[in-house]
Amino acid sequence: MSAKIYDYTKICNSVFTIDPKIRFVGVINERGRLVAGGMKENVEPLESEKDDEMIFMELALRVKMRKEFDKQLGPVNFAMASRERALAISVIINDDILYVVSEPDTDYGSLPKKILKIIQS
Repeated sequence: MSAKIYDYTKICNSVFTIDPKIRFVGVINERGRLVAGGMKENVEPLESEKDDEMIFMELALRVKMRKEFDKQLGPVNFAMASRERALAISVIINDDILYVVSEPDTDYGSLPKKILKIIQS
């Protein structure tokens, strides 16, 4: 069975329109490399470019580790981390990861559902 083909740039642009508090939308491949998207224009990054690389690689590793329990628990719909300075959400798309970072006071109850709706449309 072949995987669905997604337009990652279109998805990233659509996710940015969900909420003005979204700072970053990108697609990370299974090796932890950014393949689409990026930082919102006129937004100051919270970390350095070198830190971004480490965050992306760590995210890819975490996603691989979560897949170990797919058989028992079912696949992950999304994962979310609430930090003092940011809210981060990751969603699997084929073998890649949609990674969304927003301001910490973003409505985390509705944001993941809106992101999933864009991916599924």
